[in-house]
Amino acid sequence: MEGKIKSIANPRLSLSILSSDDIQRIHTATLDIIETIGVKFPSIKALDIWEENGASVDRNTSVVKISGQIIETALEKAPPVYTLAAQNPAQDLALDGNHVYVGTDGCGVETIDIDSGKKRRSCLKDVEDIARVADYLEQVAFHWVPVSAQDCPAESRGLHELLAIWKNSTKHAQTESIYSEGEAKAAVEMAAVIAGGRESLRKQPILSVMECTVSPLAQDGGSIEAALVGAEAGLPVGFMTMASCAMTGPATLAGNLVVGNAEVLSALALIQLASPGAPVFYAAAQTAMDLRTGAYTGGGPEDFLFGAATNSLSDFYNVPLSMGSFATGAKEPNWQAGIENSLSTLMAAIVMSDMLLGVGLLDGSRIWSFEQMIMDCEIYDIIRKMMEGIAVNDETLALDAIRDVGVGGSFLTQKHTRKHMRNLWLSTLMDRRPYDAWKEKGDDARNWARKKAKEILSTHKPQPLDTKLIQELVRIIESVESESNCS
Repeated sequence: MEGKIKSIANPRLSLSILSSDDIQRIHTATLDIIETIGVKFPSIKALDIWEENGASVDRNTSVVKISGQIIETALEKAPPVYTLAAQNPAQDLALDGNHVYVGTDGCGVETIDIDSGKKRRSCLKDVEDIARVADYLEQVAFHWVPVSAQDCPAESRGLHELLAIWKNSTKHAQTESIYSEGEAKAAVEMAAVIAGGRESLRKQPILSVMECTVSPLAQDGGSIEAALVGAEAGLPVGFMTMASCAMTGPATLAGNLVVGNAEVLSALALIQLASPGAPVFYAAAQTAMDLRTGAYTGGGPEDFLFGAATNSLSDFYNVPLSMGSFATGAKEPNWQAGIENSLSTLMAAIVMSDMLLGVGLLDGSRIWSFEQMIMDCEIYDIIRKMMEGIAVNDETLALDAIRDVGVGGSFLTQKHTRKHMRNLWLSTLMDRRPYDAWKEKGDDARNWARKKAKEILSTHKPQPLDTKLIQELVRIIESVESESNCS
């Protein structure tokens, strides 16, 4: 399977969730919030950049008030199209508005053990195993660090996780686990070692950086400084808002979009002021608080609408979008997971979100499941096929074949059938057996998914990373740990 990637490209289906007037009103409201209320940037480096560019900076509160003109002028420097590079160039991903790619999601803290079926804390071996399965699956185009390697030191955990991915896959890696300037510098150094130097990395960024905002209307200082390091090195950098209706954002969907938009735009503008022309992307996983528990839902009609609406905003700003679409709130692979992941992915895909996240995660991105990963890939495959639409031309109208068969005949023996039958979608997990066979076997999609994941783990051998490269990457990680111990 090495080198193959399935993506949605140039679809025949489309959806418009916001009118041009709606988008303009959200944009205007966003600039008003940024200028009159401001956004918190708890980083001296960020405050210095804002002050140098004419923003109003309160050093006591770290709140920055920025004019709409500064924001808009900065965003105009962002490139609308660029490539997420892979170690294997055949797996490069063009972020050009014409493709939809799927990746794993990140920062899960628990894993459903593939052998015992029991839930436990996640560890580094989980990161390695997940990367190996994702490397095999055609549907998974890029990696997020899927779960936290909790058996690694906190100060270098994100670096161990990146090494685990690079050792087990040649696909693009996107980290959301680098939260400090020092760790970001080490991650850039590691990526440059693999890419063949800093300039090679700038031309072929095999690593991208995603950071989360802090809703409402704040940034994380360490994350901002890590993003500045990544952007300076030429790595694509994005910021994700997770504003939640009625808790960290207004109860109304439009208001929640404004809060999240203010967080993301202010961060992207900062990156452009610091490194003009740096590749950036918009990221979002907005939701609605569960009114009974206060929990992050990870699925529901609001999530699905946010998935489509946010793409309209990113298109307006002419930057790619990374969108949370899977990562159901269900606690196990079940009907809830199927509904939430199908609808969220369909809504995000039909508006052509560039990157979709969440494959394999349950309980709102807390619990990893190999079974769910395989099932999510089937969901994506169905949607990918639907997005192709129906081609109508002389060949597909099949008039000659229909004339040959006539009334009451069969198309099984037709050359036209042999030519086109393999274009029909075939399930790997949907149960289409006769009732008696289903009842006698007593297994189901979860059994098949678990078996498939085990088979991949036991047989798939990813392209190995050169031993000398691994040694150099380990040295970089150890230097970070040594500095931490000394301090």
